[in-house]
Amino acid sequence: MNKARTKLSTLLLAVTGAAVVLAGCGGGNGGNDAGGQPAGGDTGASGGGKKTEILFWSPFSGSDGPFMKKIVDKYNSSQDQYKVNFVIQPNGEYYKQLDVALSSGKESPDLMIMHVDQVPTYASKDQLQPVDDMASAAGIDKADFAEAPVDYSTLDGKWYTIPLDIHPLVMYYNKDLFEQAGIAAAPTNRAEFDDAVLKLTDKSKGVYGYVVPTLWPQQFIFPTLVWQNGGELWNGTDVAYNSQEAVEMVQWLRGMIDSGVSPANVQQDGENTLFLQGKNAIQFNGPWMKSQFDEAGLNYGVAPVPQIGKAKQAVFAGSHGFVVPKSVTDEAVTAGIGDFLKYVSTNSMDWAESGQALASKPMIESAEFKALEFQSSVASAFSYVQFAPNVLNWGTISEPIWGELNSALLGKKDAQKALDDAAAKSQQALKK
Repeated sequence: MNKARTKLSTLLLAVTGAAVVLAGCGGGNGGNDAGGQPAGGDTGASGGGKKTEILFWSPFSGSDGPFMKKIVDKYNSSQDQYKVNFVIQPNGEYYKQLDVALSSGKESPDLMIMHVDQVPTYASKDQLQPVDDMASAAGIDKADFAEAPVDYSTLDGKWYTIPLDIHPLVMYYNKDLFEQAGIAAAPTNRAEFDDAVLKLTDKSKGVYGYVVPTLWPQQFIFPTLVWQNGGELWNGTDVAYNSQEAVEMVQWLRGMIDSGVSPANVQQDGENTLFLQGKNAIQFNGPWMKSQFDEAGLNYGVAPVPQIGKAKQAVFAGSHGFVVPKSVTDEAVTAGIGDFLKYVSTNSMDWAESGQALASKPMIESAEFKALEFQSSVASAFSYVQFAPNVLNWGTISEPIWGELNSALLGKKDAQKALDDAAAKSQQALKK
């Protein structure tokens, strides 16, 4: 999960109208070893010695694609019964391509990556099959994965997604600016955060403690703050993001602009540009930013997002997982899919090397993973991550939030008015 905006725009279509957010998807043009030919049919290893072929689609069209290709290549070399043909579809077009393939049945994948928040919609369209039986036959146990994506993708008692990773919002901070301001550690709560950003702001040098984004990645920030403050985006029957809890958090964000801790009228990606220039001390963004900051040579740290709200620790997250189309019925193919996913569950360090925090508990608990300071820090938030509301077509329903939030952060509307307007527009979308 591109750089940030391109990477997660597809995720957030279903997460928060954009989209995780979701924090993006990466890879090059991948390893289309078999020219993208679908698996199945007479490709079984019996009778003729051919390997059973599995067509595997992913949206990893950024820097993370080669990492998944490496896993696939290693698996293909590890045994002689199955061959996984790895195909990368352009991230921005991924779900459009998937919709065409699943509806037409032509060159439809046997296995595909799906953002966890998309699963309820595709399952409701009867396009996915539960993975319970396949997982059981392959020796894959639910208990071996982080609970949040497993719980989210278990619908009516049926499990639809075998998780690969979780990518929550995280806090990046400029270590040099922290040292100059005499701040020894990353803030963990609102009081520490408010104190730190004041100390970090030096208008004479054009340096700001925290640059408030008015657009992306608010799709990850706003839900995080609402949940932390005891609010909800959905109350079970209706949108709920115009609550007092939500309004308070928008007012807190706007307050940093009014006090000068943040510049006003920040344009798209402006907070990231200033962070790269060493003029923004703190940025909330996703793990997908790691490679960009590494390439820029920044002396940065990463930590969980502080608990800004008054109610609880919470953070918005996205997750990649493996799903299987309902149309896949060949027993040799489903057995091969299970074998591959069993392999990935204990051989996915290459994916961690891309900057992702793995969802497999055996991997998280391994010495190799714990040695990765960045990824281990990201994984430390797994116990309190939250995904988009499990509501069909949530992306369309929640889309009005982002324009109205932008108006509030730019000072064009009162926070309560902006969120009331967003809720009213969302309620109209619910009636369609």
